Amino acid sequence: MKTICKYYLVLVLVLLFGATKAQDFHLSQYDAAPLYLNPALVGQFDGYYRLHGHYRTQWGSVSSKPFNTAAISFDMPYKKIAIGAQILNYRAGAGNYNALSIGLNLGYSFTVDKKKVHKISLGIQGGMIQKSVDFSKLYFENQYNTSNGGTFDRSSPTGETFGSSSFWLPDLNAGFVYYYGEEKKRLNPFIGSSVFHITQPQETFYDKDNNLPMRLMVHTGVKVNASDRVQFIPKVILMRQENAQEINYGLMTHYHLQGSTGAILLFQPTYRSADAFILEGGVKYGNYEVRLGYDYNTSSLNDYSNGKGGFEISITYIPRILKPNPINNCPRI
Repeated sequence: MKTICKYYLVLVLVLLFGATKAQDFHLSQYDAAPLYLNPALVGQFDGYYRLHGHYRTQWGSVSSKPFNTAAISFDMPYKKIAIGAQILNYRAGAGNYNALSIGLNLGYSFTVDKKKVHKISLGIQGGMIQKSVDFSKLYFENQYNTSNGGTFDRSSPTGETFGSSSFWLPDLNAGFVYYYGEEKKRLNPFIGSSVFHITQPQETFYDKDNNLPMRLMVHTGVKVNASDRVQFIPKVILMRQENAQEINYGLMTHYHLQGSTGAILLFQPTYRSADAFILEGGVKYGNYEVRLGYDYNTSSLNDYSNGKGGFEISITYIPRILKPNPINNCPRI
């Protein structure tokens, strides 16, 4: 009976992507994927350029095919201007539901005071999203036959009317970030906000009017320079898209192993309200940063997942601009 419940749960989730207001790509390491968190974070780092790769797999315990998310991005600053590009791909469930997003970023940063410690960045992101699903791999209610203990017959009519199995839609996103960049201060606060799918383009697999709703995000926190070796970054991310809402509370810890030239250990526990507890760790060494994370499910889905959530890994490469002070004051969230 539990196996049957899992099957129906996955079927409902896949159908929701086509029949209702769709939700965006889901990550736990939002701050590791800056162009996805906020278009204004383009070029906001101490280095010549940034190359980022990201992979997440989730719901393997309740689906025959896990839901996978992959991303790659590149960005670079040039004086006050920054440019970048990002590709994301999301594949979900037995019907091979797939969402591919391609975007280009443009940013502008400036300071608002003579000491140049109050820093603001503005950014826009434009591109296209392609969504598709293979309906031939899905089972539907009309195909269920109660004989012989109950089976699905794919040769039976589905009873559904689909307009298209694939479509493209335009996408436009924007955001801003403020951060206090005085390196000698104990506290460096930051705050940002972003809005995605500003034009709310029409999307549907059915012959119905349906628009992709805007996704609104606010992220804020403060870097606490406890010592030359230790920094704490308490932070919060709030997201809302149509009726879906998510709040993440995290505490990132940076520990410098060997002063300014050594590795930096990263550790971050995060609680995603009413959904999951996330443990994340990693290391910065030279031009590389690697982070690993795992979600432990705490929602009602736990009855089927047994607490198993999602595994996530991200790798970032930044050729650094050497500075006497190794503390990075560009907000990563």
